[in-house]
Amino acid sequence: MPTQILVLIGTKKGVFIARSDEERRHWELSGPFCETWPIQHVIGDRASGIIYGAGGNEWFGPAVWKSTDLGRTWTHSSAGLAYKEGEEPVKSVWSLAAQHDRLYAGVEPAGLFVSDDGGDNWSHVEGLQHHPTRSEWNPGGAGLILHSLVPDPEDPQKIWIGISSAGVFYTGDGGQTWEPRNRGTRADYMPEGQNYPEFGQCVHCLVKAPGGEDLLYQQNHCGMYRSADGGQTWQSIEAGLPSSFGFPAATHPRDPSTLYLLPLNGDIRGRYVPDAKAAVWRTRDGGETWQDLRNGLPQENAFFGVLRQAMATDRLDRAGVYFGTSGGALFASRDEGDNWACIAQHLPSISSVETMVVQQ
Repeated sequence: MPTQILVLIGTKKGVFIARSDEERRHWELSGPFCETWPIQHVIGDRASGIIYGAGGNEWFGPAVWKSTDLGRTWTHSSAGLAYKEGEEPVKSVWSLAAQHDRLYAGVEPAGLFVSDDGGDNWSHVEGLQHHPTRSEWNPGGAGLILHSLVPDPEDPQKIWIGISSAGVFYTGDGGQTWEPRNRGTRADYMPEGQNYPEFGQCVHCLVKAPGGEDLLYQQNHCGMYRSADGGQTWQSIEAGLPSSFGFPAATHPRDPSTLYLLPLNGDIRGRYVPDAKAAVWRTRDGGETWQDLRNGLPQENAFFGVLRQAMATDRLDRAGVYFGTSGGALFASRDEGDNWACIAQHLPSISSVETMVVQQ
């Protein structure tokens, strides 16, 4: 059966899908789907072949869209995506993760929901809201959002999450109880002497390396970090990068020591690529050293940003790497970042990029 690669693109005006064969030389773009709703995150579930899109806002309300035919038709549901009466309403769904026949959704204001029927109905994982620090969580620039969802692929009870700006939290019992896991990550915006709090860090992106170990990487508002113990302790790996500030991070599909970043020039300097010259930065040794990858990327007048969920890899050999910009351009590399090409442009601002490999 021929292999097809799908790049799933969430934008401010719906979902788009770029398709190619395993050579990844020529791409076809379709969309917009989901009635041009604002979509924060789109994923493909490898187990079921279903594509899901997370979206909404205060005008549309929250919902998760679903396509069972690789994007040709879509339905959506918000059944159960609500807090109890009298609590602040759910504004939007920001993140999705499919694992162990369950679908998880992270929402704004920060909370976690789960579906056991493919996104048709949802239930609130209330343990997170009951955490004793909950009343002290403060919103980041985009709001109080649960944007990173990392279920463990081996143990269905283990989940890591990232919340702006409350930090990283972990559960080992399926969401009944949670603990902050931020030791070693800075919060430079805190008063002097309080830069390493138990919680309150503004995590931007949290990803898990492939393999059975609890190796995590985190792009933070205040640095880039690596944890070899499931987030119990973090070590800075920002030395050698052009900036300590950025949003997206993407792991290699097979090599736990290979990671991709796209740093920006800082939180108050415009939040675009440094010197307006685009580069993806790659480490092959877990953050000990970094290499800038620029071949095929614009090296002048590149005043774009890349959001926290807008970078991904595929699982082909060699792995492809993809990122989407705030200006609506989608870039792709079919050789693990060595060379790049723009495969779509003039899209709405891109919120997320994920991949899906299918056999047809």
